[in-house]
Amino acid sequence: MIFEGQSLTCQLLDDGIAEVCFDNKNESINKFDRVTLEELKSVAEALSQAKDVKAAIVTSNKPVFIVGADITEFQGLFANSREELLQWTAQANSIFNAFEDLPFPTVAAINGFALGGGMEMVLACDLRVASTAAQVGLPETKLGLIPGFGGTTRLPRVIGSDNAIEWIATAKQHKADAALKVSAIDAVCEPEQLRDVAITMAKDAAENKLDWQGRRAQKKAPLQLNKLEAVMAFNTAKGMVGAKAGKNYPAPMAAIAVIEKSAGLSRDEALTIEHEAFVDLAKTPQADSLIQIFLNDQLLKKKAKIASKAATKAINTAGVLGAGIMGGGIAYQSAVKGVPAVMKDIRQDALDLGMSEAMKILNKGMQIGKVSVEKMAKTLSAIKPTLNNDDVKPVDIVVEAVVENPKVKDAVLCEVEGLLADDAILTSNTSTISIDLLAKNLKRPEQFCGMHFFNPVHKMPLVEVIRGEKTSDETVAAVVAYASAIGKSPIVVRDCPGFFVNRVLFPYFRGFSQLLQEGADFRQVDKAMEKFGWPMGPSYLLDVVGIDTAVHCVGVMADGFPERMSALANDPVELLYKQDKYGQKNGAGFFAYSKDKKGRPQKVVEESVFDIIGQPSKEFADQEIVERLMVPMVFEVIRCFEEGIVETPAEADMGLVYGLGFPPFRGGALKYADSIGIDNLLQLAEKYQHLGAAYAAPERLQAMAKDGKTFY
Repeated sequence: MIFEGQSLTCQLLDDGIAEVCFDNKNESINKFDRVTLEELKSVAEALSQAKDVKAAIVTSNKPVFIVGADITEFQGLFANSREELLQWTAQANSIFNAFEDLPFPTVAAINGFALGGGMEMVLACDLRVASTAAQVGLPETKLGLIPGFGGTTRLPRVIGSDNAIEWIATAKQHKADAALKVSAIDAVCEPEQLRDVAITMAKDAAENKLDWQGRRAQKKAPLQLNKLEAVMAFNTAKGMVGAKAGKNYPAPMAAIAVIEKSAGLSRDEALTIEHEAFVDLAKTPQADSLIQIFLNDQLLKKKAKIASKAATKAINTAGVLGAGIMGGGIAYQSAVKGVPAVMKDIRQDALDLGMSEAMKILNKGMQIGKVSVEKMAKTLSAIKPTLNNDDVKPVDIVVEAVVENPKVKDAVLCEVEGLLADDAILTSNTSTISIDLLAKNLKRPEQFCGMHFFNPVHKMPLVEVIRGEKTSDETVAAVVAYASAIGKSPIVVRDCPGFFVNRVLFPYFRGFSQLLQEGADFRQVDKAMEKFGWPMGPSYLLDVVGIDTAVHCVGVMADGFPERMSALANDPVELLYKQDKYGQKNGAGFFAYSKDKKGRPQKVVEESVFDIIGQPSKEFADQEIVERLMVPMVFEVIRCFEEGIVETPAEADMGLVYGLGFPPFRGGALKYADSIGIDNLLQLAEKYQHLGAAYAAPERLQAMAKDGKTFY
């Protein structure tokens, strides 16, 4: 044994081939933490001095190769000074360089995910072979960073600048065949052959049957681009990536700048450019927020795994009551992820609409090459549309998705409960109606909870699992496990008016209405909030949600929280509703909706809307617009956390990011509160106290200010 550590071993095989094996003894996966980096350094030092080694292969003894750097170490690390961070990146890269510079050929054998630092380890090797199950990529820009272990330097020299820019800027993972096409890897084989193929490649390279030295020289030399090619390549890339990434996500553009600046430089000179850019990005608020979102998402996945293990009820079949667009979306989502769904309605036209919704989603997937004919057929055959109650009897879980009316829901839920097996679970896809109210007439309220999907179901990641007063832990665990199994990110919340997401959305909408009443132009408000980072402004969002739906929700919220969310007299949203302007669903709301010549939806402002809601008479600063909409939302999120409606800051923030499209680069409402500063939030409360109780600082915020605490 040449080396044996906690994360790495290195042993000499036959014919002078050394095997460096990543196998973290304390984790189910391999990742680059400080210990692993130090051990790789020791391995590189030992191999550089070994006289009987002719070549080395790099393998993994886990189902994955290396998933990347240990993100949990980043926040502490990035709190260091710029000089300390630069020193750390230089030291880390010296380890990869030392491995790359070994006096014999090296071959990476990629058996699973090789992402981020894992891919950078692969790139430090001379040759690369992947199993058919492998996926590779550099996803760092998703975290607001660029690859920092040499990826921005080596990848362009391996696959060309155009391909490298696309890989790094999009942060996508690539299957083995796709990686082979651009020469990111050199061979693909079946998983059981991987180690043998890697050993054969290593022997061939050691005997100079493969030009490993030429490949290594290419990685250490300047990029092979003439000036005209460089200008065209980088300017085109900047235009395309800049338009997509926008100003709020600087990492993709920074990656292009690094590749461009270092194109004419050697490896070591180029790495200096990479270090500087990596450290600059590590110090941005965007990286801080996006890293926190990654960690929050990991918490959601961990909780879902725990629930899956704890669940005593297996969900193998599902039932959806109420077809149409929402029911069709839920049935599709269940079926496409392998849980067959019975879709029940009392009207054939509703069933037809539900099936057409599933067809529409699948057709779109086929058009972009993500869905095969086989997958389409399999998914559609896993959805059973029916008018017959008996078809629902054998299912393990029912998601009720009928009209948002407590009396109708109560009748439907009571009827279906009588059909189901004693251990079946009943859920309601309600967005506002109390779960405790809906449970009142059920015989088994402990097997009932809310399961709130967001529209469009196939796109929105969030599911709110709403625990009623009598809902059992076993029911919650089973529903969380089911939501996770069908590809959703569940958060468990307690029952209250609006639950969590809608409860915190409506103070935002109310703040918007107050602005309009004071003479603001909804077009300016939308632009300000889109500039802040929301995918759409409040008026457009109301049109998408449905103005009739919003007015109904306002009534529920006003009843539940009369002090903060009482209905406004002459609320512009209600004025539109009274004129039968419901938004996108009937073609008219704040905007008028139609289709252009190519059939694409378009929205325009018809001046007649101002005859209903009043003419704009005052211009507000963008900052004031943001404050007046965001402060009541942030305060309501804090109250939900304070009351235990949502358990952790991570779940609160992911609820908003995944359920509402809260700007990810701001990290969610509580991360945003931390970035503003608790004391500054209290000052904003004082500034806007004249607007009502929604702007009053929650007690928890005041206590946090006294104790100098933050949410994260």
